[in-house]
Amino acid sequence: MEQILRIIKKIIPAKIFGLVQPVYHFCLAYFGALAYGFPSRLRRSFGGQAKKMFVVGVTGTKGKSTTSYLIAQILNSAGIKTGMATTVLFKIGEKEWINSSKQTMLGRFQLQRLLAKMAREGCKYAVVETSSEGILQYRHAFIDYDAAVFTNLSPEHIERHGSFENYREAKVKLFEKVAKKENSVGVYNLDDANVGYFLAPKIPNQYVFTSSLKLPASGIGNLYQITKIKSSSSGTSFLLNNEEIKMPLIGKFNIYNAVAAICFVLSQGVEFSEIKKAMTQIKPPPGRLELIRTNGFNVVVDYAHEPASLEAVYKAVIESKIKSPKGKMICLFGSQGGGRDKWKRQAMGRVAAEYCNKIILTNEDPYDEPPIEIINQVGEGIVVTGEKSNKLVVYKIIDREEAIKKAISLAGKGDAVVLTGKGGEVWMCVKDGKKIPWDEKKIVEESLGN
Repeated sequence: MEQILRIIKKIIPAKIFGLVQPVYHFCLAYFGALAYGFPSRLRRSFGGQAKKMFVVGVTGTKGKSTTSYLIAQILNSAGIKTGMATTVLFKIGEKEWINSSKQTMLGRFQLQRLLAKMAREGCKYAVVETSSEGILQYRHAFIDYDAAVFTNLSPEHIERHGSFENYREAKVKLFEKVAKKENSVGVYNLDDANVGYFLAPKIPNQYVFTSSLKLPASGIGNLYQITKIKSSSSGTSFLLNNEEIKMPLIGKFNIYNAVAAICFVLSQGVEFSEIKKAMTQIKPPPGRLELIRTNGFNVVVDYAHEPASLEAVYKAVIESKIKSPKGKMICLFGSQGGGRDKWKRQAMGRVAAEYCNKIILTNEDPYDEPPIEIINQVGEGIVVTGEKSNKLVVYKIIDREEAIKKAISLAGKGDAVVLTGKGGEVWMCVKDGKKIPWDEKKIVEESLGN
């Protein structure tokens, strides 16, 4: 059926297909679920009772993969077998493997096949990172979600959606879907300016779990307050409603990710004692603020690919003392091609100019755009004045591997080399639809070895 629908797509003229595209995507989603027996609805015996696999969708702009991974790790640590599908990794129980598709949500048939495998192997929970693109293409339509988690929202994929409002509306549809279901669960970051839109689809108050680092209005569900944060390059500790949480992850944004995950597992009756034990052992997904230590300086590999996440990473490097107070920040990044979110290129340059001492502009995923044009557009945003104008150094090196070697060669004692944009991705997408195998962490380790 999948092949038949794809053949039909090729036959229909592009202009006509544009009109029927929603129907095409909906049909793909339906037949994908049908082919695998609607696995997220199946009832199986869990502990002598017939229950279906509990499906949680995680959405937002940043932190979706990490939050999903933390949920899965905590549940598995508590002895609850869990499956997961994210941009970076797939997971069933203790088994993990890399998502090499460069898709946050797999195609409809592939995603339903994975859910069927989770159900077949006895997973009680399935955690699905749910993207706005996936929602546009109805990939979520025949997944029987029981809970939704909102991380945060900032501008992204604007060209694809037409506006930030449309982008937000696509994300909210996950909560609208979940709110229609009895006893559904909603988890919300109250500190995000857009949280009201996600709270609008009414989930019963007893099933609403909220968190805040600030002082929000009281009475919004089960509120968990974050206080007394302590950060270092080895990890973070904080209080959550006076319960101390310690974890090896760093960065304020990872506190939000961790608390979103904790709120969800609390909603499922997992005890704080189990959660606290699990949090001391958790690990980030590959390429999400991964720290590679050397005798003299540290290297950070992260996926940050838009202005807000880029700034969050730079702040984390400073606040967690990954670089020494007198150390320099050597920042390597680029921007995605293929006409994707061109607005962010100069904005990322402006962020880097504020935080970095040395900047290396390089390739990310140029697709069919000339790499040097992307690099130059990012460079246009690097404007500094005053004392820093004589000290900031900018390099332009198209070959990313050579750029990484250059960044490492510039590092001295107490410095931090921050590589962003690729993270744990296994491909670099270039012209004519070609993909080049990529492993950023391996390149760093080889460069350090040399």
